[in-house]
Amino acid sequence: MHIARSFLILATAAPAVAAAQSQPTDTVRLPEIVVTPTRVPTARASVAAAVTVLSGQQLRERGITSLAEALRDVAGVTVAQPGSFGALASLFLRGGESDYTSVLVDGVPLNHPGGAISLADLTTDNVERLEIVRGPASVLYGSGAVSGVVQIFTRRGRGPLRVNAAAESGWFRGLTPGGGAAAPGPTRALWRWQADAAGGSAEVGYAFSVSRARTDGLYGSAAFDNSYSNTVASGRLHAAPDARTDASLSVRYGDHTFHYPTDGAGRLADANQFQHGTATTLGFDAGRFLLPRVEARVLLAAHTADGGIDDAPDGAADTLGFYAYSSLATVERRRAEGRANLYGSRGVLTLGAQVERQAQRSFDQSRSAFGNSTGRLDVKRLNHAAYAQLQGDPLASWSVNAGVRWDHSETFGDFVTYRGGVVYRPWAGLRLRATAGTGFKEPTFYENFAAGFVRGNPTLKPEHSTSWEVGAEQALPAGGLRVAATFFSQRFRDLIDFTFAPPGPEDPNYFNIAGATAQGMEVEVRAAPFPRFLVEGRYTYLATRVTDRGFDTGPGALLAQDSSLLRRPAHTVAAEARYGVSDRLRATLAVRHVGRRGDLDYSEYPFRRVALSAYSTVGLSAEGDVLQAVDRNVTLTLRVDNLLDASYQEAVNFPARRRTVWVGARARF
Repeated sequence: MHIARSFLILATAAPAVAAAQSQPTDTVRLPEIVVTPTRVPTARASVAAAVTVLSGQQLRERGITSLAEALRDVAGVTVAQPGSFGALASLFLRGGESDYTSVLVDGVPLNHPGGAISLADLTTDNVERLEIVRGPASVLYGSGAVSGVVQIFTRRGRGPLRVNAAAESGWFRGLTPGGGAAAPGPTRALWRWQADAAGGSAEVGYAFSVSRARTDGLYGSAAFDNSYSNTVASGRLHAAPDARTDASLSVRYGDHTFHYPTDGAGRLADANQFQHGTATTLGFDAGRFLLPRVEARVLLAAHTADGGIDDAPDGAADTLGFYAYSSLATVERRRAEGRANLYGSRGVLTLGAQVERQAQRSFDQSRSAFGNSTGRLDVKRLNHAAYAQLQGDPLASWSVNAGVRWDHSETFGDFVTYRGGVVYRPWAGLRLRATAGTGFKEPTFYENFAAGFVRGNPTLKPEHSTSWEVGAEQALPAGGLRVAATFFSQRFRDLIDFTFAPPGPEDPNYFNIAGATAQGMEVEVRAAPFPRFLVEGRYTYLATRVTDRGFDTGPGALLAQDSSLLRRPAHTVAAEARYGVSDRLRATLAVRHVGRRGDLDYSEYPFRRVALSAYSTVGLSAEGDVLQAVDRNVTLTLRVDNLLDASYQEAVNFPARRRTVWVGARARF
């Protein structure tokens, strides 16, 4: 075993191993190890934060190929997407804003400066596992980790070369332009293919993947179509030349195009507007044990996103006053981070420092009979941070962790966050935990530096939160039963809001003014009552409230006093049953219920707050091996989303996709 993992597992997993050994059994099951909560491999039983792990194999068995779909059924998570493939997919974790969750690939952050991110183009290609940490994690991950962290770990190649190829095609019912928002239309087609290769030795490993997906879009009309295409390439190289050294290089590239003929109210308004973008992510992570108990690590990370909007004139009618619009933007994050892990007999001390350069360059222009206008933004900022974390098991049944972080930014100055937690295991199988901490999110470049009709505010403070949670988990050997419950509370302060009427003619349009709370409960159940059968269920209760209103006080206010936060349901239920019918055939049935939640209707002014109806969906996936051999395998796949053809909306005026059927094949060589 590599020396880094040996020291850590001995330091943090010993109580879990001891508990397992105390049971009357011939074998000892090694504890589950997670990385994201503490940034060092740690036994899950010693972690105070709420963590969910989804394996790549589990996602493949269910036919899940996008990060948005993978996260929908995680406790505490809400994903909202306005109908179409490729449309903005927003993630709300424990009631936080959609930019309050840090999303990473192998340690490299994918969020734009200020937290913005869409899950629409993120796939699960080449994924080893996903780790979702709920609760503030700014101590280790900085700005944006207010409500939690989602980390994608790509595959590490091992053993002989293995090549996989998969292809699937499908169809769903579209909508008819001009026939009403939910008028049924012709059948629409979609397809996807993916190929990967992986292999390696004890010293060197490699894994590569490439995929492409395309869909016709919802509207069955050449004039009004919202087709979507997405190409993703991913790779990882790993080297461990000796027992004290390891290094990995990961790269990810994406290229997408999304046509959207609708306006912000869901009305068909423009035949040829579309958005396009590319994203390149590069990460280098290396570590070496300088002494038997002293490990030094370095992370170099780069993320670049290029994109824009193109809306050319539609035709002769544009000469009467309609407009054309185009924009281009480049957003960059460059980070260098060093940290030292000092391993003791019962714990680990982590000391870290990082520097990050952020930049954004954008240009937009509009043309109309009322005049032409252009806008430019070319800004950058430099952030520094230092942090410390101590975790360990002072007693056999107790685990503790505590951390603090200092951030300094050229724009908002200094900010300090903290986190602490404790885990108590009174007897085998029972885990009681409690944790509290703070998180923060820096302003976006636009909020800080916008110029022209909208004025940014360079003196904005970070939005920040204070949170706590308590939880209990009981695992029983009989039937593989595990039951967990968590109660949590978050308070968000200094939320940034926009005003059309600033106090003075030279004053900015953005101010720290609003506040809100989110509190609730998460319940998770897992059982394996008999061989090859697994049942999982999750329930989330969430109550949100605006405690300090924003500028707008009308009926359509985004942050109206005492109102709930938008698109966060009070009740969410998800359950799956997976059954291995035989060695060759496997099937999964999934059920999801999302309760009522508020939204804003932009179809007329003044905007008004509406309630989106609750909905339930059923999904079915199955796969069967038609060829099984030691060195090759061929599997046929079937997936049906929204099996019962439910009609619902995740965003008002944007109908969700109806029943969608996928059929395909997967081969391994």
